[in-house]
Amino acid sequence: MESVKLRFVEHVGMQIEAQAGGRSRSTLEVAAFHRNSTGRVHGGVTFTLADTGMGAALYPTLEPGELCATIEIKINYFKPVLGGQLVCLSEVVNKGRRVANMESSVYVDDVLVARASGSFAIFRPAGAEPG
Repeated sequence: MESVKLRFVEHVGMQIEAQAGGRSRSTLEVAAFHRNSTGRVHGGVTFTLADTGMGAALYPTLEPGELCATIEIKINYFKPVLGGQLVCLSEVVNKGRRVANMESSVYVDDVLVARASGSFAIFRPAGAEPG
């Protein structure tokens, strides 16, 4: 697969380390700008990692010309993150023709800090030829 420039991913400092077979592994090294006013990592950072990890897991399973977009995500936060490296493991749970169900688990030092489940739309842009 050809590499795609992922501007938002780069902006937040996230790395997609692996994506194949309906799974992905993404990481993010916590920096000062990831913290909220209490000094903990902002929940939106963890959410972004989970959401993007799900998309990274789904994308390689799509047919040529297909795209995906988040429909909804639910996330549970289990522990505050004070620093270190966030590791997100994501996978396709079920993939239909138009919707895929996904999961992401986020860890710091092998400790589960959050888990998310989401639904992604699978579609072709208007005017796109079938693959």
